[in-house]
Amino acid sequence: MTIFQSLNTSSSALTAQRLRMDVVSSNMANVDTTRGKFVDGQWQPYRRKMVEMQPSEGNFSTFLNKAMNNGRNNVGSGVIVTKIVEDETPFKMVYNPAHPDANQEGYVQLPNVDPLQEMVDLISATRSYEANVTVLNATKGMLMKALEIGK
Repeated sequence: MTIFQSLNTSSSALTAQRLRMDVVSSNMANVDTTRGKFVDGQWQPYRRKMVEMQPSEGNFSTFLNKAMNNGRNNVGSGVIVTKIVEDETPFKMVYNPAHPDANQEGYVQLPNVDPLQEMVDLISATRSYEANVTVLNATKGMLMKALEIGK
């Protein structure tokens, strides 16, 4: 483990959580967008997007086996965003015959974005971001104190 591994791990988490907050912001901005994508000659509503992350090296069982075998050098190396996926839950149907995108029965397909769920995701991402900033600052403080020892 290098002296900067903690900084690298925290910085990868900061980047991933910032992207997660950006995706939540995009979802909230498009909560009423009925024309998000043109598919097969028709407009489809905006579809909620989610961020998928994974450890940048190995998985849980890899780290568990390392910890059980030798107990050293079992430190993770951060997180990466693997992809941004669309939520496949069905669109909401709302009766509004005056809407320009209403079907023959007067129903409008609205995006599958739930503002409450988006706020929960945003709070979760914000808390994770804040925790990683705290770790980053603590690591920086320890490194600065280590440099002061040589004076």
